[in-house]
Amino acid sequence: MNHIVLFEPEIPQNTGNIMRTCVATNTTLHLIKPFGFVLDDAHLKRSGVNYIDKLNYFVYDNFDDFVSKNKGEYYFFTRYGHVPHTSFNYENKENKDLYFIFGKESTGIPKELLKNYLDRCMRIPMTANVRALNLSNCCAIVIYEALRQQNYNDLLFDEPHKGKDYLERD
Repeated sequence: MNHIVLFEPEIPQNTGNIMRTCVATNTTLHLIKPFGFVLDDAHLKRSGVNYIDKLNYFVYDNFDDFVSKNKGEYYFFTRYGHVPHTSFNYENKENKDLYFIFGKESTGIPKELLKNYLDRCMRIPMTANVRALNLSNCCAIVIYEALRQQNYNDLLFDEPHKGKDYLERD
């Protein structure tokens, strides 16, 4: 099973976009406090999360709380990583839980945490013209790479509401 983990997210709109991506991809979301916003329906709806009732998510007081409750493979995303996110095998033939961990928008994941997982620190390749990509974009890039390697884990290839032949119809 795939999981996205947000370490101390600060921007509600990013978290809202990530929540929508999680619902679209059957991915569980884990949120590690403190947040830079109030986690309530009013703030989430303002962030565009109309699917909150379909979201599987958990909230933790800190990183240690998260680790104590979640076993599996951890992958950390940081601009300081040296390996591209596409270098890892996410096929998950052993059915392990895969946790894709992203840091807060302003400072990322603390260096003290990353030092314990240097072999699992990766970077999404980009030019030197920007410091980092938007957090919600990073989550989408990574989860879809994992899903691609997993042959999309029963996600739909056809739009379910207007019909498979929508483009062919007059």
